[in-house]
Amino acid sequence: MERITYQDIPNGMFENLRTIEDSIINSTLDRKLIEMIRLRTAQMNGCAYCVDMHYKELKHFEETELRLSSLCVWEETPYFSEKERLVLLFTDTLTKLKSSPISQELFDNLTSYFSKEEICYLTLTISQSNTWNRLMKTFEFTPGNYKVSK
Repeated sequence: MERITYQDIPNGMFENLRTIEDSIINSTLDRKLIEMIRLRTAQMNGCAYCVDMHYKELKHFEETELRLSSLCVWEETPYFSEKERLVLLFTDTLTKLKSSPISQELFDNLTSYFSKEEICYLTLTISQSNTWNRLMKTFEFTPGNYKVSK
């Protein structure tokens, strides 16, 4: 049972968040990588609604079952490229923030694969995903009902 229904959400709240979503989707980042970030963030935050959503989105983008089932243990598997592993490390680091800054080494490694603009969008994707996770954990939208738009 939802604590807060879609009808209870203040006017403009989701629309403003969707504007940010549009800027992420329209960036030069690969859509499958964006969804991988979102699924990983949802796993880390224990957001069942978002796990369901981003799992389905990745299936739509033809992600393999092996990689989907192994994302929660990505560090222990050989199924992800160096670029993906770096993004997953960045995702884990930003999702579990510490009081210290993001390491220079991690940032420098990101610049091997991404422009500064793309690093901005990676950061925004991770931050936005954490925002959605926190909203869904509070609102308790029912997982399992999400349908991928074709």
